[in-house]
Amino acid sequence: MDTILEQQRRYHEERERLVDCLTKEALQKKNSTREQINSDHRMRLLLDRHVECSERLHSLYEDKDGLRKEEVAALSGPNEMGEFYARLKQIRDFHKKHPNEISVPMSIEFEELHKLREQSDDTAAMVDFTDEEGYGKYLDLHHCYNKYCNIKGLEKISYITFLSVFDKLYDIAKEKKNSQYKDYLYSLLDYLHSYVERVKPLLNLSDELLELTKNFEEQWTAGKFPGWPKEAGGALSTAGAHLDLSPFSSSSELMSLGLDRLKSALLALGLKCGGTLEERAHRLFLTKGKSIDELDASLFAKNKSKGGTGNKSKEGEKQKELALLEAQVYRLSEFLTEQKEDTKENVQRKQARKDGEEDEEDEVSASESDEEDDEVPYNPKNLPLGWDGKPIPYWLYKLHGLNISYTCEICANFTYKGPKAFQRHFAEWRHAHGMRCLGIPNTAHFANVTSIEDALKLWEKLKEQKNGERWQAETEEEYEDSQGNVFNRKTFNDLKKQGLL
Repeated sequence: MDTILEQQRRYHEERERLVDCLTKEALQKKNSTREQINSDHRMRLLLDRHVECSERLHSLYEDKDGLRKEEVAALSGPNEMGEFYARLKQIRDFHKKHPNEISVPMSIEFEELHKLREQSDDTAAMVDFTDEEGYGKYLDLHHCYNKYCNIKGLEKISYITFLSVFDKLYDIAKEKKNSQYKDYLYSLLDYLHSYVERVKPLLNLSDELLELTKNFEEQWTAGKFPGWPKEAGGALSTAGAHLDLSPFSSSSELMSLGLDRLKSALLALGLKCGGTLEERAHRLFLTKGKSIDELDASLFAKNKSKGGTGNKSKEGEKQKELALLEAQVYRLSEFLTEQKEDTKENVQRKQARKDGEEDEEDEVSASESDEEDDEVPYNPKNLPLGWDGKPIPYWLYKLHGLNISYTCEICANFTYKGPKAFQRHFAEWRHAHGMRCLGIPNTAHFANVTSIEDALKLWEKLKEQKNGERWQAETEEEYEDSQGNVFNRKTFNDLKKQGLL
């Protein structure tokens, strides 16, 4: 185990090497967005490692357990030579127990990091991006766009228009900011947070969001946050109902809003909502310029007069939560201004190519196909033709082994291209005709035999084997004499002729 002083020395060395590595990484020229993002991620890893080393070094210098003080006292005391030899003995004992232990110096590790940095290319990927994002060049907001289109009450817009207005949430009316809108905000915020972490790994998002929360509280208290102005002008606005009574000078003008709108405004205040159109308009107009506490108790519905404050606080908390989410979207979109503009240009370019160039490509391909039908295809390597009358690709030609030729002597030295055609020809008419001409049956014994000499030798061997297996009566037929002795037929006949039986 390393001593406290050795650990401190190693942490100091590691911090210095990390600083040197960070400096070289920062000075290296980046030629593309991919290289810049990869470099930022490498620097983030080095910075995290530097912070970790600094924290460990700080804890060692604090010396809460007193081990460092004891070690320094042992080295600087009167028996420093004894301490030296004791530690030398520990080192020797360790190497006796572990003779094959190899100590890798820290410089080797950082040399490997330097090699990786020098050998990095445009295809290296240190973080995952979708194909649409182009490794940090563009935004992929299709999922958020679908959620936006599903919000009730909002106008359906195109994807290009959405890219221009997704961070202009203050243009959306407060009446339309419902639960679906809240889900959309969470989805948009999650994507932007993830994208910023991948594109700008050196940015400290936690500090940015803390600062944002402080500024938001000040703006919200002052009523200056975009899209959420501080309402004033009567009890109706104080209660959270989104209806401004200042443009109305009499109750007769309120009648133009209709029964349903007047009823919803009265319900928001907890007032009685029944009666005719004139009565509702008169009852609502009485709230103009007054707070809830100043209203007559007879105007309130039963068990509703005390619930206005609670509804107000709950509604205010919901609005504040939505506004804070919007503020976070505003701040994150500020970091992605360049990507947002590039995304709009990329989508416009794709749609323009899709609308105009596809028709031109179809016309060009049709004219080219008509011209090519009349021409002889260019085939310098004599490749087989495909279903379209053109030579097949050379890689497909080699994949199927068509570059390998097989010659069969039994088929009158006919050449077959590829192993598949060669194996198939043993069951075809040409090979069967050649075997019949040789007087040999075309059985499975002669598979993969292409030489006439080999086929004849194999046929003779098969015939000998078949004759050896045939029934031979003279040697295999058995006879028994009167004493029960068993002989084959030849021996039995010989003994019988000699009169021995």
